[in-house]
Order: sequence, then structure tokens, then C-alpha cells
Amino acid sequence: MTIAKVIGTVVATQKDSKYEGAKMLLVQPLNLQDKPVGDPVLAIDAVGAGVGEKVLIVQEGRAANEALNKKQGPLDTAIVGIVDLVDVF
Repeated sequence: MTIAKVIGTVVATQKDSKYEGAKMLLVQPLNLQDKPVGDPVLAIDAVGAGVGEKVLIVQEGRAANEALNKKQGPLDTAIVGIVDLVDVF
């Protein structure tokens, strides 16, 4: 899992039928200092996240599909949690 911030929404009127009605969000992976790491990625939301929220994402196709109870869908990234607090010691 990776911590990321939701930075935008994506609307696609045409998409794989397995993802009809799914909310797509643009997320920016972060390091522990909340600095961007790499490029933003498109993720399917499994938890009701919104723009500006810090979230947990999985970036493996099988784990992302399992988070959404999908089988063999064309998916790389899913939002699986909303972060309330990060406490580093």
C-alpha cells in the first residue's frame, strides 16, 4: 500500500463495463514528509474518498480488483482507505 493525496476527479463516459458507476479519482503518491513521489495515477475509489483527502492505495492489479470485488478487470490502482493520521516515531 502507498499513501497518496486525491488531487482530482476523472469522468469517462465510455469505459469497461465492469467499472460502470465506479468513481475514478486522480491521486498523487506521497512520501512520509507529504512530498509528491512520481507521477499522479488514476485510481478507482472503493471507500468514498474526496478531493484533498489523504488515502491508501494499492497498485497491484490483483489487489486492486479484490478491493472492488472484481475479477480480472483492467485495473491497476484502487483507493482502499482514507488516512486519518500518520504518526512517525
